[in-house]
Amino acid sequence: MEEIFSAYNLSQNQLDVELFGNGLINKTWRIKNSHDDYILQKINHTVFKHPEAIAANVRMLADYLANAYPDFLFIRPIKTTTNEEIVHIHGKGYFRLCHYVRQSHTINAVEKKEQAYEAAKKFGQFTKLLSGFPIDKLRVTLPDFHNLSLRYQQFTEALENGNKERIQQSKELINFITKNKKIVETYEHILHNPAFKLRVTHHDTKISNVLFDKNDKGLCVIDLDTVMAGYFISDVGDMIRTYLSPVDEEEKDFSKIKIREEYFAAIWKGYMSEMSNELSTEEKNHFIYAGKFMIYMQAIRFLADYLNNDVYYGAKYKDQNFVRAGNQVMLLRRLMENEASLQRLIEGK
Repeated sequence: MEEIFSAYNLSQNQLDVELFGNGLINKTWRIKNSHDDYILQKINHTVFKHPEAIAANVRMLADYLANAYPDFLFIRPIKTTTNEEIVHIHGKGYFRLCHYVRQSHTINAVEKKEQAYEAAKKFGQFTKLLSGFPIDKLRVTLPDFHNLSLRYQQFTEALENGNKERIQQSKELINFITKNKKIVETYEHILHNPAFKLRVTHHDTKISNVLFDKNDKGLCVIDLDTVMAGYFISDVGDMIRTYLSPVDEEEKDFSKIKIREEYFAAIWKGYMSEMSNELSTEEKNHFIYAGKFMIYMQAIRFLADYLNNDVYYGAKYKDQNFVRAGNQVMLLRRLMENEASLQRLIEGK
């Protein structure tokens, strides 16, 4: 790490370095010395082909917020001695260094409805405060990341060209996905509906992307690699997908998958506490749809990868992506079964 630290004028022999967190995409370390703590991240440039686009986005957002909302906590990278936000080490990759927020912590799984509320509020606040940011200036860091039309096309291509034995095995899942193609059609309607606005969108609203204080109050959102122009359904949908069930997408026992309605209510209240005046009536009417959108898309992605012999996600055991797809289909079934009840929660009935 000597070459990285020298770019920040830090002396390696005065630093303690330890691996930090359990992120799947970027590798992270906590760096300590006698008077400061840092977070060092290696950007996965296999996933993010243009790390400089991430750096440009974060720089523009940081400058905007510092000017418009100077008290808002936004973690921007520390600049190198040559005034850069990222360090490129030839043959090693791209790295960035940030200050560690002391007395903060992250949560890997939502265990209390209050945590869901705080996270939803923070993601909503992030988008609201950036409502005046010129959206056309944001660069695309992951092309077509939440393009459901493209994901469905990739799914149909997998049905045509994929592993025939796996296609036969997956018939029940395939039938459910094709039967619910209306979710794709609704997405395509949104793209052409002026009531739906492109905004600064995080696109990865799992609970671990929020920093909490010692009292589990939200401090700020982190991991801004996927921040791009997008629709609110991406952020709300990912919260619904990852907060409502007590088990995650790796759970093999589908009987454990359920919809915790009080957690849905917390997402609605937290997000709307910030975004109520930002969203149109039609957008608000698609709040539950946001969950269907994200869960359906993730089911498609897992199943298409399974049919294509696990070329994208890989598999740690046989049929892992088949299990993941089935898990997400079950979660979508549960959400659809509870839709009327969730709508009553929104309406306060």
